[in-house]
Amino acid sequence: MYFLGFDLGSSSVKACLIHADSGAVAAAAFYPEREMTIAAPKPGFAEQQPEMWWQNACLASKAVIQKAGISPEEVGAIGISYQMHGLVVVDKDMNVLRPSIIWCDSRAVEVGNKAMEALGEEYVLPHLLNSPGNFTASKLGWVKENEPDVYAKVYKFMLPGDYLAARMTGEIVTTPSGLSEGIFWDFVNGRPADFLFDYFGFNHEIMPEVLPTFSEQGKVTASAAEALGLRAGIPVTYRAGDQPNNAFSLNVLEPGEVAATAGTSGVVYGVSDQVKFDPKSRVNTFLHVNPVSQASRYGVLLCVNGTGSLNGWLRNALFQGNVSYPEMNALASQAPVGADGLLCLPFGNGAERMLENQDPGSTFKGLQFSRHGLNHYTRAAQEGIVFALYYGMEIMETVGVSLKNIRAGEANMFLSPVFRETFANVSGATVELYNTDGAQGAARAAGFGLGYYKNRSEAFVGLSALSTIEPDTALIEATKEAYGNWKAALESSL
Repeated sequence: MYFLGFDLGSSSVKACLIHADSGAVAAAAFYPEREMTIAAPKPGFAEQQPEMWWQNACLASKAVIQKAGISPEEVGAIGISYQMHGLVVVDKDMNVLRPSIIWCDSRAVEVGNKAMEALGEEYVLPHLLNSPGNFTASKLGWVKENEPDVYAKVYKFMLPGDYLAARMTGEIVTTPSGLSEGIFWDFVNGRPADFLFDYFGFNHEIMPEVLPTFSEQGKVTASAAEALGLRAGIPVTYRAGDQPNNAFSLNVLEPGEVAATAGTSGVVYGVSDQVKFDPKSRVNTFLHVNPVSQASRYGVLLCVNGTGSLNGWLRNALFQGNVSYPEMNALASQAPVGADGLLCLPFGNGAERMLENQDPGSTFKGLQFSRHGLNHYTRAAQEGIVFALYYGMEIMETVGVSLKNIRAGEANMFLSPVFRETFANVSGATVELYNTDGAQGAARAAGFGLGYYKNRSEAFVGLSALSTIEPDTALIEATKEAYGNWKAALESSL
């Protein structure tokens, strides 16, 4: 038997097949080969067409079946990971009513701020553990306020993964974890946040049915099976936002365990057993996904919007696309720690929750024409991303997240020696890199949702650390000094 995992990102849709018993990857594929389009019809807007997600999921699914050389009959279950905080609205025929407002769209900041003010922080934070801010609930509020004709046709709202699953199964459902990331979940009462629906004036009927994260959530229809190159009847048994799923893929399930990722955005995600929140909502607390513990688990999430996107911008704008990412990583290694005084603030991809929803843009500071070259720019960008993550990690520690050991997949920015060594040296944490990614995690989780795996040792067979990076005592002081200069530059700019 094989399990099939999908990871719906903002750049591509990846699919992965793992062998149920060995945990070995049979095949993986992603589409498109170049990044999916993100439309920005106005400043601060970020939208994608859900149909584009579906078409790329179909291409990726067919590719992994062909690459693995297996029969679709051998696929036992499907798991889905997806970009968080997005909004999809459909009519009763499941036609998409407008492009999806995705995670890095900042149009709804003021909508969320008004909700917080009207309902009162002293009530909202204990119940939601976050400000409504710029999350899915506020984005739906924006649609209701600014596009009433669209809102009037809304039959259901969905998160991106809910939509992908609905295209597979015909069933519109969601999960408690998903609702918590959209800021629709009441942590005090353990149910959807009726008071927030009432504040925005949402019809309660537009919320999908809520099912457990690990459970049968529908079966692939005949028409979807044909489009995906699969067999009809395969159950979808798991869905989760990309960051809880990334933590799951790294076997980060219990308090004290921390996961990191640095793709388009950069995220540090720590697991806690405490219902705690940051009063300023600079880091966010959601329901974690944990199939092996009866106790409640919470994920504390820090996000920096512009990480891999900054690196990609440098490659396209500064190097005209003529230099590969490995070549950029080598170039960064040629500059000293601190990039000889050149600093980069990497905030150029929308409003940053860590900065209380400010959108300062990205800046290079301290440029000296006689000293700085492309190697300094490349290193300053990578250090700036790490320093931004660590700035948020300092906030995470105030809500009880330990940062002594951090796990990440050996991918994206963590392929850079400068990036991962700076990460270890500024945080003082050991960084462990694993042979996994979000699509693999979703595939393993599908096995849990099916009931095939009973415990962690069964589900994570085949998962292993590829390398471990310890802080380098010879570089810690210089790295801390560079971070101090970076932090001062950031705070003086806000």
